[in-house]
Amino acid sequence: MEAFLHGIILAFGLILPLGVQNVFVFSQGATQPTIWRALPASLTAAICDTLLILLAVFGLSIIVLQFEWLRITLMSVGILFLLYMGYTIWRSSPVTGNKSEALPVKKQILFALSVSLLNPHAILDTIGVIGTSALKYSGTEQFIFTTACVLISWLWFFGLTVTGSSFQKLDSSGNVMRIFNRCSAIFIWATACYLAFGLL
Repeated sequence: MEAFLHGIILAFGLILPLGVQNVFVFSQGATQPTIWRALPASLTAAICDTLLILLAVFGLSIIVLQFEWLRITLMSVGILFLLYMGYTIWRSSPVTGNKSEALPVKKQILFALSVSLLNPHAILDTIGVIGTSALKYSGTEQFIFTTACVLISWLWFFGLTVTGSSFQKLDSSGNVMRIFNRCSAIFIWATACYLAFGLL
């Protein structure tokens, strides 16, 4: 249960802020004529996130578990990165009013691939934060932690699509986006504290 809840909180904290990837998925839900036309973007983003999470957890952890000093170093860097990310997200201005023409399926997939796999923040999030957080667990607990992260990723991207489709007119004041960013910062800081206590 601890590993599952940790995975849920961490994944929510990392995925909640409306960065480039999330804004794109949300805008496709808001600009496509039907929700089904927006699914290629959310599917591609979810699959890319799953691949990054799996590579970070199982690839990085196998190497790091052999060196205790490396595990401590990476976890320390991950904690500092979380604190900085929370600060940056808390102070960031909300993104508003992204109105664009409806993209065809091929362009949706290509753009979703680019903002998912060529985004340095996405790579840092998965390898630097999720990967190092997974080092706390092993065996079944690590599998549960990873499953929770992947589950939240899929639910979030489909949730963004549904929300965008339901609210074609985006919030011009940016109040909703600002609440998302503040909640995300709190989640991230809480995760940093959790990791720090575990490290001590």
